[in-house]
Amino acid sequence: MPASQPRSRARDRNNVLNRAEFLSLNQPLKGNQDSRSSSRKQSSQAGAAGAQNSNPKERRQSQQLPEEDCMQLNPSFKGIAFNSLLAIDICMSKRLGVCANRASSWGGARSMINLLGITGHGIPWIAGTLICLVKSSTLAGQEVLMNLLLALLLDIMIVAGLQKLAKRKGPYDITPGLLDYLTMDTYAFPAGHASRVAMLSKFFLNHLVLAIPLRILLVLWALCVGFSRVMIGRHHITDVLSGFVFGYLQFRLVELIWMSSNTCQMLISIW
Repeated sequence: MPASQPRSRARDRNNVLNRAEFLSLNQPLKGNQDSRSSSRKQSSQAGAAGAQNSNPKERRQSQQLPEEDCMQLNPSFKGIAFNSLLAIDICMSKRLGVCANRASSWGGARSMINLLGITGHGIPWIAGTLICLVKSSTLAGQEVLMNLLLALLLDIMIVAGLQKLAKRKGPYDITPGLLDYLTMDTYAFPAGHASRVAMLSKFFLNHLVLAIPLRILLVLWALCVGFSRVMIGRHHITDVLSGFVFGYLQFRLVELIWMSSNTCQMLISIW
């Protein structure tokens, strides 16, 4: 035992790390430890106080941020397909807007295309129906004209309501005309002209006796009026196609609520 103690003391003396300049490496100062521990405690207390003072909404938002980022970085297949179709629709509609302004490739035919579009406006059709109703003297004619007037009014209200909900603008920044403001046809989706001509053509095909050439011309007129709205840059292609669908649905609705001859006579007498 006495011999082992001098040996251990000699090793301690020979150990370089036991020198004064290296003591800070082996044994950190107590003041540093105290300051670090106190700073950690203060930061933890401040974090706890901040967490208590934060609102539950902020906590939820902070928890939802990574999930929202993941949704944006990894969109669903339906979202990708929808955005792709929307981009194709906008691109094709801009290319087909050959009469959007005077500087377009078919700018000289803009007035003629606008004249074709007037044949699908609601105001001329309502005025013409009222004039024919006043001059009609048969019960069958008055019944058809009253239901046609009902169909035109329903078309204006339904299309105006859908456009207010969608609020989709056209491919070109074109100011609506006076007749468009009267029929509240100020937005793009769905196309009011397309729905109206589709409803009218189907109505006439079902309730009027027409020869085959006239039936073909009626269908061609509806198609030309609908796609003329794309040519002048007022609507997208999908706006016109959806307008055709809504026009057919409006015709089916009028057929379901068809007013009889007695009801039409009562309304005419009141009027």
